[in-house]
Amino acid sequence: MIQHHLRVPPGPVDLGEWATDATPGFDGDKEEGKAALEAIGEELSELQERLFAEGRVADDAEGREGRGVLLVLQGMDTSGKGGVVRHTVGLVDPQGVDITAFKKPTEEELRHHFLWRIRKALPGLGRIGVFDRSHYEDVLIARVRELAEPDVIEQRYDEINDFEAEVLASGVRVVKVMLHVSPETQKERLLERLDRHDKHWKFNPGDIDERQRWSDYQRAYEIALERTNTEVAPWHVVPADRKWYRNLAVAMLLRQTLQTMAPAWPRVDLDVEEQRRRLEQEDPLQ
Repeated sequence: MIQHHLRVPPGPVDLGEWATDATPGFDGDKEEGKAALEAIGEELSELQERLFAEGRVADDAEGREGRGVLLVLQGMDTSGKGGVVRHTVGLVDPQGVDITAFKKPTEEELRHHFLWRIRKALPGLGRIGVFDRSHYEDVLIARVRELAEPDVIEQRYDEINDFEAEVLASGVRVVKVMLHVSPETQKERLLERLDRHDKHWKFNPGDIDERQRWSDYQRAYEIALERTNTEVAPWHVVPADRKWYRNLAVAMLLRQTLQTMAPAWPRVDLDVEEQRRRLEQEDPLQ
């Protein structure tokens, strides 16, 4: 099971012990990995459709509970959050997916608790929600850039744990993934953006400045992973130097999560034969 290879164990975290170019849980090469991702797509798509159907029926029936999935993607710039959304989440029906890319908080958002905008973006019944960055920015970038007092950041870890437990209690599974990229690979990907005119729009000069804080960000991630790696919402570290493996690993995590949830086609109070008879006898042109 892929979770066993990627799940962060309890206790202190040292990201230096996690190879960024490894392929834990998969022994094949790049071509085999791409083929495996394509093969997963069909099963992943059906599982997601079952979840969506469950949610649709639950939403229409008063008192019935539905379920959902929240995929949290964190990682340094160029680690591939957008690539995962495109190549992995893109395997399922977009009708059942909500994608939120969290940017710098607006003035309105800053007037509220840091989880206010996060709560507004949670997935509904039967849906898969994807957070491209998330509430973790408020203990990562806030720590590195000293945007909040240390005691405030310390309190936020506990608030995040309580929040994620609440999300799980509401029926939404939380899958947290840190895409772990090396500084060397990040540099290659940033240079590629400068080398290709069709990638210039993706280049942000500020990314070079942020690279100077690499060690600070790694330490901030280690602390966040340790403090919020709970039993109900554990962290997974996915090596991200190999794009094909990164996409495959997240797909396998999603598939495993949905398999564990075992969504089923809902039973509907419907007289099938009666509706078949109506269709066979009606003529819309009369």
